[in-house]
Amino acid sequence: MNLRITNCNNFFKIKGILNKESIALFEEKFDNIFDKTDILKVSIEGIESMDRYGISAITNLHNEAKNRNKNLSIIGYGCNDLYSYFKTTAAA
Repeated sequence: MNLRITNCNNFFKIKGILNKESIALFEEKFDNIFDKTDILKVSIEGIESMDRYGISAITNLHNEAKNRNKNLSIIGYGCNDLYSYFKTTAAA
């Protein structure tokens, strides 16, 4: 399944595969998002799989929110690879 990103009122739903081939769509959709809003919610419930590029893209979005003092909520069970990454870096 291709990557599909839908949004309504700063709530984004991501569905499909977030990998090297689909990362351009992700980056285009979230490029300068924090110039437009202070609060962003992203549902990763529909992500089927994610490679290191996908993890890096979500991590970059998280870091941008943190650096700019914006509120980012990542919700949903989504892909275990992302949770494993955040658990590992939080423990380090």
